[in-house]
Amino acid sequence: MIGERLKRARSAAGFSMDVLGTAVGISANMIKKYEHDLSMPSSGVLLKLAAALNVRTEYFFRPAKVKLAEVEYRKKANASAYIIKKIEADVLDQAERWHELANLWPQFPIPPFLFDAELPNISCLDDIDEVVDCVRSHWNLGLNPLPNMIDLLESKGVLVIITQTDVKNTFDGLQAHIGNQPVIVVSADWPGCRQRFTLAHELGHLIMHGHLPVGMDEEKACNRFASAFLLPKSGIVEHLGKTRKNIEPRELFILKHEYGLSMAGCLFRASDLGIISDQKRVSMFKLFTMRGWRTQEPGEPYRAETTCLFEQLVYRALGEQIISESKAAELLQMPLIQLHRSRVMSEMAA
Repeated sequence: MIGERLKRARSAAGFSMDVLGTAVGISANMIKKYEHDLSMPSSGVLLKLAAALNVRTEYFFRPAKVKLAEVEYRKKANASAYIIKKIEADVLDQAERWHELANLWPQFPIPPFLFDAELPNISCLDDIDEVVDCVRSHWNLGLNPLPNMIDLLESKGVLVIITQTDVKNTFDGLQAHIGNQPVIVVSADWPGCRQRFTLAHELGHLIMHGHLPVGMDEEKACNRFASAFLLPKSGIVEHLGKTRKNIEPRELFILKHEYGLSMAGCLFRASDLGIISDQKRVSMFKLFTMRGWRTQEPGEPYRAETTCLFEQLVYRALGEQIISESKAAELLQMPLIQLHRSRVMSEMAA
């Protein structure tokens, strides 16, 4: 029966039963019956529902096996239940396609998430820099800028989902688990530095959970982890020096575009490491506020990150004859004719 999937697609589209019923030409009460599996739509109505909700008809018959567990939002006070439902519906749809693809492989080429290195003892926030050094060393990342956070986390078995839902400015991230696999959600609308900080912050939760002393604020600890992970101490000291009485905003702008951490994040990082005084940090944030940089920093935004891993794995499975063309089209949510054109790359012909 299609009830649960119809309800989820309607939530993802942000439609009420009335709005969806009007779009399809049936009553809201009939939509309710479909969602409660009290009635089954005809094939014609099903096609109209799929068109209105921008899904393929196969979506309604995909087994709903995926459930989000241990869901943790970093949401703001103005995050409505409507927005949260839309995000969760989008996340579940993407996660289901991921896991359907994984289950079709004899041996899925992405390893499960595992961090088994022994962490240094954490007694204060300053110790988190040593934790970051441990993580970077264990993963052979060196101390240079990280070119792509999404690629890094995906390679470590973290499922990164980019939601296309218009979240406006109502949430700062979501972490959950599907079975033993961690899931981190960021918005496609955010600038890259905000995406990267969220990803690093949620990684901090995964790495340090259970290792923090009683009484330490985990959110503050993960913020410290994120800024240190993106901008190691050696990098900021190399650029700014060990101590400064003043910093030019342009220096923060250059650091931002080299390391993918916001100007505000770079300023906090300089303060955390004692490069500038707390008084200087406060005075510079007053300057940020006066110039409107707390809302939008100057210059072009740091490029947003995207993920190609799911698409690449679908085509790899197709090439290795693990899945059929029709299954590939279903997973990629595209018409079969479009998949044909994509395979021969006819849309790229001169």
